[in-house]
Amino acid sequence: MAAYDYDLFVLGSGPAGQRAAIQAAKLGKRAAIAEHRAVIGGVCINTGTIPSKTLREAVMHLSGYRERSIYGAAYSVKDKITMADLLFRADMVIKHEIDVTRHQLQRNGVAVIPARASFKDPHTLRLAAPTAGDDRVVTAERIVIAVGTETTRDAHIPFDGQRIFTSDDILCLEKLPRTLAVMGAGVIGLEYATIFATLGVRVTLIDKRQRLLPFVDSEIVDALAYHMRDNRVTLRLNEGVRSVTPVDCANGPRVSIVLESGKKVSAEKALYCIGRSGATAALALENAGLEPLARGLLEVNEQFQTKVPHIYAAGDVIGFPSLASTSMEQGRQAACHAFGVQAEAVRGHFPYGIYTIPEISTVGKSEEELTRDGIPYEVGRAAYKEIARGQIIGDTTGLLKLMFHCETRKLLGVSILGEGASELVHIGQAVLAMGGTIDYFVETVFNYPTLAECYKTAAFDGINRLA
Repeated sequence: MAAYDYDLFVLGSGPAGQRAAIQAAKLGKRAAIAEHRAVIGGVCINTGTIPSKTLREAVMHLSGYRERSIYGAAYSVKDKITMADLLFRADMVIKHEIDVTRHQLQRNGVAVIPARASFKDPHTLRLAAPTAGDDRVVTAERIVIAVGTETTRDAHIPFDGQRIFTSDDILCLEKLPRTLAVMGAGVIGLEYATIFATLGVRVTLIDKRQRLLPFVDSEIVDALAYHMRDNRVTLRLNEGVRSVTPVDCANGPRVSIVLESGKKVSAEKALYCIGRSGATAALALENAGLEPLARGLLEVNEQFQTKVPHIYAAGDVIGFPSLASTSMEQGRQAACHAFGVQAEAVRGHFPYGIYTIPEISTVGKSEEELTRDGIPYEVGRAAYKEIARGQIIGDTTGLLKLMFHCETRKLLGVSILGEGASELVHIGQAVLAMGGTIDYFVETVFNYPTLAECYKTAAFDGINRLA
Protein backbone atom coordinates (compact mmCIF):
# COMPACT_ATOMS: atom_id res chain seq x y z
CA MET A 1 0.00 0.00 0.00
CA ALA A 2 1.13 3.56 -0.73
CA ALA A 3 2.56 5.49 2.18
CA TYR A 4 0.55 8.59 1.19
CA ASP A 5 -2.93 9.21 -0.19
CA TYR A 6 -1.51 11.23 -3.09
CA ASP A 7 1.83 11.55 -4.81
CA LEU A 8 1.18 15.27 -5.44
CA PHE A 9 -1.43 17.47 -3.80
CA VAL A 10 -2.02 20.97 -5.11
CA LEU A 11 -3.55 23.88 -3.22
CA GLY A 12 -5.37 26.09 -5.72
CA SER A 13 -6.78 25.53 -9.22
CA GLY A 14 -5.38 28.57 -11.01
CA PRO A 15 -2.91 28.34 -13.94
CA ALA A 16 0.01 27.16 -11.78
CA GLY A 17 -2.05 24.58 -9.89
CA GLN A 18 -3.66 23.19 -13.04
CA ARG A 19 -0.35 22.69 -14.83
CA ALA A 20 1.37 21.17 -11.79
CA ALA A 21 -1.41 18.61 -11.27
CA ILE A 22 -1.75 17.72 -14.95
CA GLN A 23 2.02 17.33 -15.35
CA ALA A 24 2.13 14.99 -12.36
CA ALA A 25 -0.79 12.98 -13.77
CA LYS A 26 0.97 12.65 -17.13
CA LEU A 27 3.93 11.18 -15.25
CA GLY A 28 1.61 8.50 -13.88
CA LYS A 29 1.30 10.03 -10.42
CA ARG A 30 -1.79 10.30 -8.23
CA ALA A 31 -2.62 14.00 -8.25
CA ALA A 32 -5.38 16.08 -6.67
CA ILE A 33 -6.33 19.72 -6.32
CA ALA A 34 -8.13 21.41 -3.42
CA GLU A 35 -10.14 24.49 -4.43
CA HIS A 36 -12.17 26.41 -1.86
CA ARG A 37 -14.11 28.50 -4.39
CA ALA A 38 -17.42 27.30 -5.79
CA VAL A 39 -15.80 27.12 -9.23
CA ILE A 40 -12.34 26.15 -10.44
CA GLY A 41 -9.85 28.34 -12.29
CA GLY A 42 -8.69 30.60 -9.50
CA VAL A 43 -8.42 34.38 -9.79
CA CYS A 44 -7.20 34.08 -13.40
CA ILE A 45 -10.51 32.80 -14.78
CA ASN A 46 -13.01 34.14 -12.27
CA THR A 47 -11.99 37.67 -11.25
CA GLY A 48 -8.65 38.52 -12.85
CA THR A 49 -7.05 37.91 -16.23
CA ILE A 50 -9.95 36.43 -18.21
CA PRO A 51 -12.69 38.84 -17.00
CA SER A 52 -10.55 41.97 -17.37
CA LYS A 53 -9.38 41.07 -20.89
CA THR A 54 -12.91 40.12 -21.92
CA LEU A 55 -14.29 43.38 -20.56
CA ARG A 56 -11.59 45.21 -22.51
CA GLU A 57 -12.54 43.46 -25.73
CA ALA A 58 -16.23 44.21 -25.16
CA VAL A 59 -15.39 47.88 -24.56
CA MET A 60 -13.19 48.04 -27.68
CA HIS A 61 -16.03 46.63 -29.79
CA LEU A 62 -19.05 48.42 -28.37
CA SER A 63 -17.33 51.81 -28.12
CA GLY A 64 -16.08 51.61 -31.72
CA TYR A 65 -12.60 52.51 -30.52
CA ARG A 66 -10.80 50.67 -33.32
CA GLU A 67 -12.77 52.50 -36.03
CA ARG A 68 -12.70 56.02 -34.60
CA SER A 69 -9.67 57.10 -36.63
CA ILE A 70 -11.62 56.12 -39.75
CA TYR A 71 -15.23 57.09 -38.96
CA GLY A 72 -14.61 59.87 -36.43
CA ALA A 73 -14.44 60.28 -32.65
CA ALA A 74 -18.24 60.15 -32.28
CA TYR A 75 -18.53 56.67 -33.84
CA SER A 76 -19.71 53.82 -31.61
CA VAL A 77 -21.42 50.47 -32.12
CA LYS A 78 -23.83 51.10 -29.21
CA ASP A 79 -24.86 54.50 -27.89
CA LYS A 80 -25.55 53.71 -24.25
CA ILE A 81 -23.22 50.99 -23.03
CA THR A 82 -24.23 49.47 -19.70
CA MET A 83 -22.47 47.22 -17.23
CA ALA A 84 -24.86 44.45 -18.30
CA ASP A 85 -23.56 44.73 -21.88
CA LEU A 86 -20.02 44.15 -20.68
CA LEU A 87 -20.88 41.37 -18.22
CA PHE A 88 -22.83 39.43 -20.84
CA ARG A 89 -19.65 38.76 -22.79
CA ALA A 90 -17.52 38.23 -19.68
CA ASP A 91 -19.92 35.65 -18.22
CA MET A 92 -19.94 33.67 -21.46
CA VAL A 93 -16.14 33.49 -21.66
CA ILE A 94 -15.72 32.67 -17.96
CA LYS A 95 -18.19 29.77 -18.17
CA HIS A 96 -16.40 28.41 -21.24
CA GLU A 97 -12.95 28.59 -19.61
CA ILE A 98 -14.22 26.89 -16.45
CA ASP A 99 -15.69 24.08 -18.55
CA VAL A 100 -12.46 23.66 -20.57
CA THR A 101 -10.35 23.58 -17.40
CA ARG A 102 -12.61 21.07 -15.67
CA HIS A 103 -12.54 18.83 -18.75
CA GLN A 104 -8.73 18.95 -18.94
CA LEU A 105 -8.42 17.94 -15.29
CA GLN A 106 -10.96 15.12 -15.68
CA ARG A 107 -9.31 13.87 -18.86
CA ASN A 108 -5.98 13.59 -17.06
CA GLY A 109 -7.43 11.88 -14.00
CA VAL A 110 -6.81 14.75 -11.57
CA ALA A 111 -9.17 14.69 -8.58
CA VAL A 112 -10.69 18.10 -7.78
CA ILE A 113 -11.77 18.40 -4.15
CA PRO A 114 -14.02 21.35 -3.19
CA ALA A 115 -12.45 22.27 0.14
CA ARG A 116 -10.27 24.83 1.89
CA ALA A 117 -6.92 23.19 2.63
CA SER A 118 -4.61 23.92 5.55
CA PHE A 119 -1.52 22.19 6.91
CA LYS A 120 -1.70 19.79 9.85
CA ASP A 121 1.96 18.85 9.41
CA PRO A 122 4.41 18.97 6.45
CA HIS A 123 2.79 15.95 4.76
CA THR A 124 -0.78 16.19 6.07
CA LEU A 125 -3.58 18.54 5.03
CA ARG A 126 -6.93 19.30 6.60
CA LEU A 127 -9.65 19.75 3.98
CA ALA A 128 -12.55 21.87 5.25
CA ALA A 129 -15.46 21.11 2.92
CA PRO A 130 -18.29 23.59 2.23
CA THR A 131 -20.78 20.98 3.50
CA ALA A 132 -20.77 20.34 7.24
CA GLY A 133 -19.54 16.90 8.20
CA ASP A 134 -17.57 16.36 4.99
CA ASP A 135 -14.21 17.53 6.36
CA ARG A 136 -11.33 15.12 5.93
CA VAL A 137 -7.58 14.71 6.30
CA VAL A 138 -5.27 13.63 3.45
CA THR A 139 -1.57 12.97 3.17
CA ALA A 140 0.70 13.71 0.23
CA GLU A 141 4.30 12.88 -0.60
CA ARG A 142 4.76 16.22 -2.34
CA ILE A 143 2.71 19.41 -2.16
CA VAL A 144 2.44 22.46 -4.44
CA ILE A 145 1.08 25.70 -3.00
CA ALA A 146 -0.60 27.62 -5.82
CA VAL A 147 -3.24 29.61 -3.96
CA GLY A 148 -2.56 32.84 -5.85
CA THR A 149 -3.26 36.28 -4.43
CA GLU A 150 -6.06 38.49 -3.22
CA THR A 151 -6.48 42.24 -3.39
CA THR A 152 -4.67 44.18 -0.69
CA ARG A 153 -7.19 46.23 1.28
CA ASP A 154 -6.37 49.18 3.51
CA ALA A 155 -8.22 48.73 6.81
CA HIS A 156 -8.91 52.49 6.93
CA ILE A 157 -10.87 52.53 3.65
CA PRO A 158 -14.61 51.72 3.84
CA PHE A 159 -14.97 49.29 0.92
CA ASP A 160 -18.55 48.55 -0.06
CA GLY A 161 -18.04 46.85 -3.45
CA GLN A 162 -20.00 49.53 -5.34
CA ARG A 163 -18.90 53.06 -4.50
CA ILE A 164 -15.43 52.08 -3.23
CA PHE A 165 -14.26 48.78 -4.68
CA THR A 166 -11.28 46.68 -5.76
CA SER A 167 -10.55 44.91 -9.05
CA ASP A 168 -12.06 41.72 -7.57
CA ASP A 169 -15.40 43.55 -7.31
CA ILE A 170 -15.59 44.75 -10.94
CA LEU A 171 -17.94 41.97 -12.05
CA CYS A 172 -20.38 42.92 -9.30
CA LEU A 173 -20.75 46.59 -10.30
CA GLU A 174 -24.37 47.51 -10.94
CA LYS A 175 -23.75 50.49 -13.21
CA LEU A 176 -20.99 52.45 -14.89
CA PRO A 177 -19.93 55.71 -13.26
CA ARG A 178 -19.56 59.03 -15.05
CA THR A 179 -16.41 59.79 -13.06
CA LEU A 180 -13.90 57.36 -11.52
CA ALA A 181 -10.82 57.74 -9.34
CA VAL A 182 -8.28 54.92 -9.66
CA MET A 183 -5.80 54.61 -6.79
CA GLY A 184 -2.71 52.76 -7.95
CA ALA A 185 -1.10 52.92 -11.40
CA GLY A 186 0.23 49.39 -11.57
CA VAL A 187 -0.71 47.05 -14.39
CA ILE A 188 -4.25 46.40 -13.07
CA GLY A 189 -4.93 50.05 -12.29
CA LEU A 190 -3.73 51.19 -15.71
CA GLU A 191 -5.72 48.54 -17.55
CA TYR A 192 -8.98 49.48 -15.85
CA ALA A 193 -8.27 53.22 -16.06
CA THR A 194 -7.93 53.02 -19.86
CA ILE A 195 -10.89 50.63 -20.20
CA PHE A 196 -13.24 52.99 -18.34
CA ALA A 197 -11.82 56.05 -20.11
CA THR A 198 -12.57 54.45 -23.49
CA LEU A 199 -16.22 54.27 -22.39
CA GLY A 200 -16.22 58.02 -21.85
CA VAL A 201 -15.78 57.88 -18.06
CA ARG A 202 -13.73 60.81 -16.71
CA VAL A 203 -10.86 59.03 -14.94
CA THR A 204 -8.37 60.38 -12.42
CA LEU A 205 -5.36 58.10 -11.88
CA ILE A 206 -3.42 58.49 -8.62
CA ASP A 207 -0.04 56.94 -7.81
CA LYS A 208 2.90 57.60 -5.48
CA ARG A 209 5.48 56.93 -8.17
CA GLN A 210 6.74 59.62 -10.54
CA ARG A 211 6.64 57.27 -13.55
CA LEU A 212 4.19 54.71 -14.85
CA LEU A 213 5.33 51.07 -15.27
CA PRO A 214 9.03 51.48 -14.35
CA PHE A 215 9.89 48.05 -15.85
CA VAL A 216 8.68 49.11 -19.33
CA ASP A 217 10.65 51.15 -21.89
CA SER A 218 10.15 54.85 -21.05
CA GLU A 219 9.37 55.88 -24.65
CA ILE A 220 6.53 53.36 -24.75
CA VAL A 221 5.24 54.50 -21.35
CA ASP A 222 5.40 58.16 -22.38
CA ALA A 223 3.39 57.35 -25.49
CA LEU A 224 0.79 55.53 -23.37
CA ALA A 225 0.56 58.52 -21.00
CA TYR A 226 0.02 60.82 -24.00
CA HIS A 227 -2.84 58.67 -25.31
CA MET A 228 -4.38 58.49 -21.83
CA ARG A 229 -4.35 62.27 -21.46
CA ASP A 230 -5.75 62.57 -24.98
CA ASN A 231 -8.62 60.37 -23.75
CA ARG A 232 -9.26 62.80 -20.86
CA VAL A 233 -7.50 60.81 -18.13
CA THR A 234 -6.03 63.02 -15.41
CA LEU A 235 -2.71 61.70 -14.06
CA ARG A 236 -1.88 62.54 -10.45
CA LEU A 237 1.60 61.05 -10.13
CA ASN A 238 3.96 61.44 -7.16
CA GLU A 239 0.85 61.76 -5.00
CA GLY A 240 -0.03 59.68 -1.95
CA VAL A 241 -3.57 59.20 -0.62
CA ARG A 242 -4.34 60.57 2.82
CA SER A 243 -8.00 59.61 3.13
CA VAL A 244 -10.90 58.10 1.18
CA THR A 245 -14.39 59.01 2.34
CA PRO A 246 -17.85 58.26 0.92
CA VAL A 247 -19.99 61.41 0.90
CA ASP A 248 -23.60 62.15 0.00
CA CYS A 249 -24.07 65.18 -2.20
CA ALA A 250 -27.07 66.87 -3.77
CA ASN A 251 -26.26 65.17 -7.07
CA GLY A 252 -25.92 61.72 -5.50
CA PRO A 253 -23.39 59.62 -3.60
CA ARG A 254 -19.73 60.34 -4.30
CA VAL A 255 -16.23 59.57 -3.00
CA SER A 256 -13.94 62.27 -1.64
CA ILE A 257 -10.21 61.52 -1.81
CA VAL A 258 -7.71 63.78 -0.04
CA LEU A 259 -4.12 63.51 -1.29
CA GLU A 260 -1.03 63.98 0.86
CA SER A 261 -0.28 67.20 -1.01
CA GLY A 262 -3.64 68.61 0.08
CA LYS A 263 -5.35 68.22 -3.28
CA LYS A 264 -8.87 66.81 -3.32
CA VAL A 265 -10.35 64.45 -5.87
CA SER A 266 -14.10 63.89 -6.12
CA ALA A 267 -15.63 61.07 -8.16
CA GLU A 268 -18.75 58.91 -8.31
CA LYS A 269 -16.73 55.77 -7.66
CA ALA A 270 -13.21 54.83 -6.57
CA LEU A 271 -11.19 51.78 -7.63
CA TYR A 272 -8.46 50.71 -5.17
CA CYS A 273 -5.56 48.92 -6.88
CA ILE A 274 -2.67 49.15 -4.42
CA GLY A 275 -1.14 45.72 -4.99
CA ARG A 276 -2.10 42.15 -4.16
CA SER A 277 -1.18 39.85 -1.28
CA GLY A 278 -0.56 36.10 -1.21
CA ALA A 279 -3.69 34.18 -0.17
CA THR A 280 -1.77 32.25 2.48
CA ALA A 281 -3.31 33.50 5.73
CA ALA A 282 -5.59 30.46 6.19
CA LEU A 283 -3.04 27.77 5.24
CA ALA A 284 -1.56 27.29 8.76
CA LEU A 285 1.91 27.42 7.19
CA GLU A 286 3.57 27.25 10.59
CA ASN A 287 2.44 23.61 10.88
CA ALA A 288 4.48 22.84 7.77
CA GLY A 289 7.55 24.73 8.99
CA LEU A 290 6.97 27.65 6.64
CA GLU A 291 6.71 31.38 7.18
CA PRO A 292 5.43 33.83 4.55
CA LEU A 293 7.30 36.93 3.44
CA ALA A 294 5.80 40.40 3.33
CA ARG A 295 2.27 40.49 1.90
CA GLY A 296 1.85 36.75 2.38
CA LEU A 297 4.20 35.71 -0.43
CA LEU A 298 6.36 32.57 -0.33
CA GLU A 299 10.09 32.32 -1.02
CA VAL A 300 11.30 29.58 -3.37
CA ASN A 301 14.53 28.50 -5.06
CA GLU A 302 15.11 28.04 -8.80
CA GLN A 303 13.25 24.70 -8.69
CA PHE A 304 10.28 26.38 -6.94
CA GLN A 305 10.97 24.56 -3.67
CA THR A 306 10.26 26.27 -0.38
CA LYS A 307 12.67 25.74 2.51
CA VAL A 308 10.78 22.47 3.14
CA PRO A 309 12.08 20.51 0.10
CA HIS A 310 8.96 18.47 -0.65
CA ILE A 311 6.71 21.55 -0.53
CA TYR A 312 6.75 23.67 -3.69
CA ALA A 313 5.11 27.00 -4.51
CA ALA A 314 4.28 28.45 -7.91
CA GLY A 315 2.28 31.24 -9.52
CA ASP A 316 1.36 34.63 -8.13
CA VAL A 317 1.91 33.45 -4.55
CA ILE A 318 5.70 33.62 -5.11
CA GLY A 319 5.52 37.18 -6.48
CA PHE A 320 7.07 38.73 -9.58
CA PRO A 321 6.32 38.46 -12.45
CA SER A 322 2.80 37.28 -11.46
CA LEU A 323 1.70 36.47 -15.00
CA ALA A 324 -0.69 33.67 -15.95
CA SER A 325 1.76 32.55 -18.64
CA THR A 326 4.74 32.29 -16.29
CA SER A 327 2.57 30.71 -13.58
CA MET A 328 1.67 27.86 -15.91
CA GLU A 329 5.31 27.18 -16.64
CA GLN A 330 6.28 27.42 -12.97
CA GLY A 331 3.65 24.84 -12.03
CA ARG A 332 4.84 22.47 -14.75
CA GLN A 333 8.49 22.81 -13.75
CA ALA A 334 7.69 22.33 -10.06
CA ALA A 335 5.93 19.02 -10.79
CA CYS A 336 8.74 17.87 -13.08
CA HIS A 337 11.39 18.59 -10.45
CA ALA A 338 9.31 16.94 -7.74
CA PHE A 339 9.49 13.63 -9.63
CA GLY A 340 13.00 13.91 -11.00
CA VAL A 341 12.10 14.83 -14.59
CA GLN A 342 14.35 17.26 -16.44
CA ALA A 343 12.45 20.37 -17.54
CA GLU A 344 14.15 23.39 -19.03
CA ALA A 345 12.62 26.77 -19.77
CA VAL A 346 13.99 29.85 -21.51
CA ARG A 347 14.45 32.07 -18.48
CA GLY A 348 14.72 35.81 -19.01
CA HIS A 349 12.87 35.87 -22.34
CA PHE A 350 9.27 35.72 -21.16
CA PRO A 351 7.05 38.47 -22.59
CA TYR A 352 4.91 40.98 -20.73
CA GLY A 353 1.44 41.68 -22.04
CA ILE A 354 -0.22 44.76 -20.56
CA TYR A 355 -3.78 45.11 -21.81
CA THR A 356 -4.19 48.84 -21.56
CA ILE A 357 -5.82 50.76 -24.42
CA PRO A 358 -3.64 50.85 -26.48
CA GLU A 359 -1.98 47.63 -25.35
CA ILE A 360 1.71 47.17 -24.54
CA SER A 361 3.97 44.15 -24.84
CA THR A 362 7.70 43.80 -24.26
CA VAL A 363 10.37 41.10 -24.22
CA GLY A 364 14.07 41.34 -23.46
CA LYS A 365 15.85 44.53 -22.40
CA SER A 366 14.59 48.11 -22.41
CA GLU A 367 16.73 51.13 -23.31
CA GLU A 368 17.05 52.02 -19.63
CA GLU A 369 18.33 48.55 -18.71
CA LEU A 370 20.86 48.52 -21.55
CA THR A 371 22.12 51.97 -20.57
CA ARG A 372 22.39 50.91 -16.93
CA ASP A 373 24.36 47.78 -17.89
CA GLY A 374 26.73 49.68 -20.18
CA ILE A 375 25.77 47.73 -23.32
CA PRO A 376 26.33 49.61 -26.61
CA TYR A 377 23.03 49.47 -28.47
CA GLU A 378 21.05 51.08 -31.25
CA VAL A 379 17.31 51.37 -31.77
CA GLY A 380 15.14 50.74 -34.81
CA ARG A 381 11.59 52.08 -34.85
CA ALA A 382 8.52 51.46 -36.96
CA ALA A 383 5.26 53.37 -36.62
CA TYR A 384 2.02 51.58 -37.42
CA LYS A 385 1.01 54.52 -39.61
CA GLU A 386 3.92 53.65 -41.93
CA ILE A 387 2.51 50.17 -42.46
CA ALA A 388 -0.42 49.46 -44.78
CA ARG A 389 -2.00 47.16 -42.19
CA GLY A 390 -1.94 49.98 -39.64
CA GLN A 391 -3.97 52.17 -41.99
CA ILE A 392 -6.37 49.33 -42.80
CA ILE A 393 -7.22 48.58 -39.16
CA GLY A 394 -7.26 52.27 -38.20
CA ASP A 395 -4.38 52.17 -35.70
CA THR A 396 -2.11 55.07 -36.61
CA THR A 397 -0.65 55.51 -33.12
CA GLY A 398 1.16 52.16 -32.72
CA LEU A 399 4.94 51.88 -32.35
CA LEU A 400 7.40 48.96 -32.49
CA LYS A 401 10.97 49.31 -31.18
CA LEU A 402 13.91 46.96 -31.64
CA MET A 403 16.99 47.28 -29.41
CA PHE A 404 20.12 45.58 -30.76
CA HIS A 405 23.88 45.48 -30.11
CA CYS A 406 25.85 48.03 -32.11
CA GLU A 407 28.72 45.67 -32.88
CA THR A 408 27.26 42.15 -33.06
CA ARG A 409 23.81 43.36 -34.25
CA LYS A 410 22.31 40.79 -31.87
CA LEU A 411 18.70 41.50 -30.91
CA LEU A 412 18.45 42.61 -27.27
CA GLY A 413 14.85 43.66 -26.76
CA VAL A 414 11.47 44.42 -28.32
CA SER A 415 8.88 46.93 -27.10
CA ILE A 416 5.52 47.45 -28.76
CA LEU A 417 2.59 49.81 -28.22
CA GLY A 418 -0.57 49.32 -30.27
CA GLU A 419 -3.13 46.89 -31.60
CA GLY A 420 -2.03 43.26 -31.39
CA ALA A 421 1.13 44.06 -29.43
CA SER A 422 0.81 40.99 -27.19
CA GLU A 423 0.58 38.75 -30.28
CA LEU A 424 3.22 40.56 -32.34
CA VAL A 425 5.85 40.37 -29.60
CA HIS A 426 6.28 36.61 -30.00
CA ILE A 427 8.17 37.06 -33.28
CA GLY A 428 10.83 39.02 -31.41
CA GLN A 429 10.73 36.56 -28.52
CA ALA A 430 11.62 33.67 -30.86
CA VAL A 431 14.55 35.57 -32.39
CA LEU A 432 15.80 36.54 -28.92
CA ALA A 433 15.63 32.94 -27.69
CA MET A 434 17.64 31.75 -30.68
CA GLY A 435 20.27 34.47 -30.27
CA GLY A 436 19.35 36.04 -33.63
CA THR A 437 20.47 39.37 -35.07
CA ILE A 438 18.67 42.36 -36.53
CA ASP A 439 19.53 41.02 -39.98
CA TYR A 440 16.98 38.23 -39.58
CA PHE A 441 14.16 40.73 -40.00
CA VAL A 442 15.79 42.32 -43.05
CA GLU A 443 16.23 38.97 -44.78
CA THR A 444 12.81 37.51 -43.86
CA VAL A 445 9.73 37.88 -46.07
CA PHE A 446 6.62 38.81 -44.08
CA ASN A 447 3.04 38.52 -45.31
CA TYR A 448 1.67 41.74 -46.79
CA PRO A 449 -0.17 43.64 -45.48
CA THR A 450 0.50 42.67 -41.84
CA LEU A 451 1.67 44.37 -38.67
CA ALA A 452 4.60 41.93 -38.69
CA GLU A 453 6.12 44.12 -41.40
CA CYS A 454 6.94 46.55 -38.60
CA TYR A 455 9.88 44.27 -37.75
CA LYS A 456 11.41 44.73 -41.20
CA THR A 457 10.80 48.49 -41.21
CA ALA A 458 12.29 48.85 -37.72
CA ALA A 459 15.29 46.70 -38.69
CA PHE A 460 16.06 48.90 -41.71
CA ASP A 461 15.64 52.00 -39.54
CA GLY A 462 18.12 50.66 -36.98
CA ILE A 463 20.70 49.61 -39.59
CA ASN A 464 20.50 53.05 -41.22
CA ARG A 465 21.30 54.60 -37.85
CA LEU A 466 24.48 52.51 -37.64
CA ALA A 467 25.70 54.02 -40.90
